[in-house]
Amino acid sequence: MKPTELPDSFYEKAKPRLQRRIGRELRLAYRVLDFGCGGCGLAQFLRKTYRQRVTGVDISDSNFPKGRARSQKRSPLKCIKADAAHLAFVKDAAVDAVVSMWALHEMQDAQGALREAWRVLRPGGRILIIDFPRGSLAQRLWNEKYYTIPKIDHMLIQAGFEDVRVKSVERGQIAWATGFRPSADAD
Repeated sequence: MKPTELPDSFYEKAKPRLQRRIGRELRLAYRVLDFGCGGCGLAQFLRKTYRQRVTGVDISDSNFPKGRARSQKRSPLKCIKADAAHLAFVKDAAVDAVVSMWALHEMQDAQGALREAWRVLRPGGRILIIDFPRGSLAQRLWNEKYYTIPKIDHMLIQAGFEDVRVKSVERGQIAWATGFRPSADAD
């Protein structure tokens, strides 16, 4: 189906289905970092549904839910204003999974954010990127700088991820990318 044949509400209708799929794929991860979390909707879903410890990170905190600020140190759900390319507050190998939904194209330093994801993931940890690919309905609606499927693949490999897989889902309107931090760092 061509992007021009899809309703403008396509992404909003797909969102709950995508969140459930993300949850199933990351269900075994206990510590999850959500890059570009916006209003922390995905983080809240993962916390509620899978009892995960989730930290949402976004360059802007204007959409954060009330009471989810950095000050809640022991909270299993945090939303923190920070640049995903510079996460000094996260230790090396401290999280089990990094997820980013509809945000990679928004990041000023997307490659830097992917390198940070690699750094904060434990060996064997997983990254999951969901974004709008170039030429999708999103291009018609918002006309932002979206990456092609091969470019996302290249960026993940360049950041050090292995077993990278990038494919189109949801009628070709979503890029679904996964990769793993190697279990043993190469010498």
